[in-house]
Amino acid sequence: MTTERKTYSVPQAATILGIGKAKAYEWARSGELPGVLKIGSRFLVSRRVLDDYVNGEQHHEAS
Repeated sequence: MTTERKTYSVPQAATILGIGKAKAYEWARSGELPGVLKIGSRFLVSRRVLDDYVNGEQHHEAS
């Protein structure tokens, strides 16, 4: 059984967005990168949120 990962690494997200890795980490730290999850000192990016963002769909965070 193959399980598809539900997250991207920041370098993977950078490639998808066509930006540099340093810029992607800067955006992850500032909250500008959509779908960022911070686990300890590590950043992961929600695959669903980033894919929807790239496709022009917006997610609204519940308050």
